[in-house]
Amino acid sequence: MADDATAVVWDSALLDYDMGDHPLDPVRVELTMALARELGVLDRPGVQMITPRPASETDLTRVHRPDYLDAVRLAPIDPFFTGWGLNTPDNPVFDGMHDSAARICGATLAAAQAVWQGSARRAVNVSGGLHHAMPARAAGFCVYNDPAVAIAWLLEQGAQRVAYLDIDVHHGDGVQCAFYDDPRVLTVSLHETPLALFPGTGFADEVGGPNAEGTAVNVPLPPNTDDAGWLRAFHAVVPSVVRAFAPEIIISQCGADAHHLDPLADLRLSVDGQRAAYIAIRELADEVCDGRWVATGGGGYALVEVVPRAWTHLLAVATGEPLAPETRTPPGWRALAAERRPDAKVPETMTDGTPPQTQQWSPGTTDPIDRAILATRTAVFPLHGLDPHDPRD
Repeated sequence: MADDATAVVWDSALLDYDMGDHPLDPVRVELTMALARELGVLDRPGVQMITPRPASETDLTRVHRPDYLDAVRLAPIDPFFTGWGLNTPDNPVFDGMHDSAARICGATLAAAQAVWQGSARRAVNVSGGLHHAMPARAAGFCVYNDPAVAIAWLLEQGAQRVAYLDIDVHHGDGVQCAFYDDPRVLTVSLHETPLALFPGTGFADEVGGPNAEGTAVNVPLPPNTDDAGWLRAFHAVVPSVVRAFAPEIIISQCGADAHHLDPLADLRLSVDGQRAAYIAIRELADEVCDGRWVATGGGGYALVEVVPRAWTHLLAVATGEPLAPETRTPPGWRALAAERRPDAKVPETMTDGTPPQTQQWSPGTTDPIDRAILATRTAVFPLHGLDPHDPRD
């Protein structure tokens, strides 16, 4: 394995697709890559820039049905197209939709290949993380499920234990569904409670199918959970189950929509809290699987104010030393952001000015976050030989 090499996978052709005023506007990845580049993150020693090929039909049909692929190709040329979750407000059709979605899948697949085959220890595809797509249905802005496609490829290569960590504000339902009955894949999702937010799944008692109990782990958090509560939940659940599972590689979905400025959800994280989460995931990968970590983007709809800063922190954590929170955003980047989104408030620093505090979880409190933690631990920990009531586990 290349010592501390990181593959950054980026297909600039993704900027050529016009999605109108859809929340998943590719400007967020354009501004992310521009910010990372201006801050020198992409020029660090050991960074390999990879331009991927689009995922092939063979790649996509490891997860998706062939007739669904046909529907995705047909939908943009038929103005009356319905079905398959397409041509809806969440999933409008656009020219080149199949090609765009296949390029995103190809980028995550290339990231997984770089890590699994040993040319890089870590890899990042900020355009990926489209975790809601189902085998035969688009959902939640997602057409093809790139994390699931990459995981399916890893299993085909002989991987026996793959851990998928999803920190998007929405439940990682599509990836969980793809591997719910497969004991080789651990899916862990921290998200806003499905009682309040799409997609309505991800309750603590969703723990895996009959032959895979304990390999689905869900931490549904109450609205308004902030950095301290979110990080408490992460550290109370994620490290223990991941250590018990002992994965060979970690795939993470790092959606930025748990931020308090995101317009589509109700958690209250800061960019500083998100940075802390990325550091925790890298440290966990270093501990349990020799650093093998593939990170993707995901949700995030504060296109200027949040996503570029959050994912530039992600890229920095993956490629070496985290950026200091007080780092100023470069003037050139601020000008580009103002040009792309004239009505947005362009941030001047990489911090929200709120250093996150990590608190130790303890059972027996009435705090709603602690109750959520205990519900998850009660449902899952015994299946891994762990004590749900012992904070040391």
